[in-house]
Amino acid sequence: MEAGTLRKVDRIDVTDARLLRALVEQPRATAVALAERLGLSRNTAAARLARLEQRGALDSFEQRINPAALGYPLTAFVTTRVTQRRLDEVSAALAEIPEVLSVQGITGQTDLMVRVVAADADDLYRIAGQILAIEWVERTDTALVMRELVPYRIGPLLRRIG
Repeated sequence: MEAGTLRKVDRIDVTDARLLRALVEQPRATAVALAERLGLSRNTAAARLARLEQRGALDSFEQRINPAALGYPLTAFVTTRVTQRRLDEVSAALAEIPEVLSVQGITGQTDLMVRVVAADADDLYRIAGQILAIEWVERTDTALVMRELVPYRIGPLLRRIG
């Protein structure tokens, strides 16, 4: 799937939600262990996991790795205004910067929300400069994350479904 395209994910059913909840609680569990825990057959659990992954319901393992463990303890959001018709080129240039973790197209005064990590304030200054130097980037504004108050979570939604 091409970067920047929205994935259409079919809604999951109660059994899928239970399976995903069990994965949240035990991320390294095998299909056999999940099947036993949920009272499913091994084949059913494996087939449902494969289908969830194929449909885009499961994201990459990369999201579980803490950038601080790699020497990047600072996180910042760089809102970026770009020349609209050059959005693809700007996105491609941003993807070439290793410290850029994600880029979302947003509505409002700016066009992109760029999540970056840095080793320290000087490194963040360098990265922000790289972003601003990209052709067709008109303006940026950087906000340093001081503390994560609610970490990424999906469990409450899974509990609501099943």
